[in-house]
Amino acid sequence: MKKETHPEYFEATVHCAGCGASFSTGSTVAEMRINVCSQCHPFYTGQLKLVDAEGRVDRFNKRYAKFSAAPASKKETPKKETPKTDSPKKEKLEHSA
Repeated sequence: MKKETHPEYFEATVHCAGCGASFSTGSTVAEMRINVCSQCHPFYTGQLKLVDAEGRVDRFNKRYAKFSAAPASKKETPKKETPKTDSPKKEKLEHSA
């Protein structure tokens, strides 16, 4: 392998902001801070826990609450009629050929 083409590899320390756990792994960064780790993630723990630090779920529910309360009725648009393509000029050309 060529020298100086690969990044430096560290034994990184990972800190979880959700539960405060720390563990080490290999990475190109010496220290990482994450929001959710395998010790506090609902998929691994089996417990349903809503992690919504920025209020996105509440904002979504407020914004779209009016749509779930009263369904909107669709107005039917009239269908446009397609013009007929048969013209007398075409018929004359077909007969003369």
